[in-house]
Amino acid sequence: MAARCGGGARLCSLLALVALAALGAEAKNSEDVRCKCICPPYKDHSGHIYNKNVSQKDCDCLHVVEPMPVPGPDVEAYCLRCECKYEERSSVTIKVTIIIYLSILGLLLLYMVYLTLVEPILKRRLFGHSQLIQSDEDIGDHQPFANAHDVLARSRSRANVLNKVEYAQQRWKLQVQEQRKSVFDRHVVLS
Repeated sequence: MAARCGGGARLCSLLALVALAALGAEAKNSEDVRCKCICPPYKDHSGHIYNKNVSQKDCDCLHVVEPMPVPGPDVEAYCLRCECKYEERSSVTIKVTIIIYLSILGLLLLYMVYLTLVEPILKRRLFGHSQLIQSDEDIGDHQPFANAHDVLARSRSRANVLNKVEYAQQRWKLQVQEQRKSVFDRHVVLS
């Protein structure tokens, strides 16, 4: 279990180092800052949105709107109608977030592969193939947990986490089977 925690800690520290290296190597990317001016329709000119990479002090209509759609005397009236906002984002934060998201998605995918491919093989080795495939006749109506005691005894003798999880899973499956029988065969809802 310590090896698992160490691997997770290594992954977290690796992601943190990648983020710090990216922050140090990349100051402000020119794509991370912009001035966005939204100009509504004016006289015979339609509305338009202008984006330009300028500093925060130059974020106004005169520096961003190029080419100016109106002639000289109407520039001031046109610019008063425009709404300019300075926008800033961190592409490094976005990249790190995507890396973390993809890492979690990859781990979930690996876990799914484990559950579909590796777990059935382990079940056959630990509990034998005959105990995995049971019919409704073997379980019986009066003893829905008849096989659960055998599984519990084996889990106590081996005393590891996998057996305890297997026992809980077997017990849950038996409960679900009993509920299905009650609802569909006997038409009785369990409370």
